[in-house]
Amino acid sequence: MELGTADRCTFSGCLMPKVTQVYALERVASMLGEDLEMLEAIVSNDDNLSYGNIISVDTATDENTKLITAHGIQELRDMLSDAKRSPEQWRDFLDDFVNDPEIITRIKQNGPR
Repeated sequence: MELGTADRCTFSGCLMPKVTQVYALERVASMLGEDLEMLEAIVSNDDNLSYGNIISVDTATDENTKLITAHGIQELRDMLSDAKRSPEQWRDFLDDFVNDPEIITRIKQNGPR
C-alpha cells in the first residue's frame, strides 16, 4: 500500500488516526482533578496540544465548544505533571499557557493539585 504524501494527499489516500471518543472539558477537569477555567485557557490555543487532540465543535450558539481526544487528555496530564515538579516550573507553566491574570492568581493561591 502506498501512503499519500502531503502534496497529493486526498481523503482516500491518507492515513489518519481514527478518533472514536472525545471528552468535554468539564469531564476532563473532573477526571484530572484540575480547574476547569485553567483547562479552558490551555485549550483555547490549538497549538498547546498536538494537532488533532483539540476538536472545535460548532454549535447552534455563537461559541464553539472545545472537546479533547483521549490522547489529548494523556498529553494534558503529562504536561501538568511535568509543570508541577517544582513551584517555579508551575508558575512558569501558568504564565506561559494561561493568559488570564485572574485565573493565574487563583490557581497560584490554591497551589498545584
